[in-house]
Amino acid sequence: MIPVEYYVALSAILFTIGGIGFLVRRNVLVTLMSIEIMLNAVNVAFVAFNRNRTDAHTGQIFGFFLIAAEAAEVAVGLAIVLSLFRVRRTVRSDEADLLKN
Repeated sequence: MIPVEYYVALSAILFTIGGIGFLVRRNVLVTLMSIEIMLNAVNVAFVAFNRNRTDAHTGQIFGFFLIAAEAAEVAVGLAIVLSLFRVRRTVRSDEADLLKN
């Protein structure tokens, strides 16, 4: 049986990779994928901590709802990216100044 600490370390590594990708990259699609990596790291942590409590399934339930929120975030994010690409012909986040006056 794999200890919970290994899952937590994996979750921390994934979250760090996602955070660095979110902060460093300028492409909106890569930014969305980095956010997804961070949310999946949280899912790994939820399920890992749920392994200690076999009588309750709260970690798995939180993970399930987080997956549903991720799906909604992807749908809205891709719609924004598509509309940005139609207007500006680019997906770079530093050129997305459509809301400025």
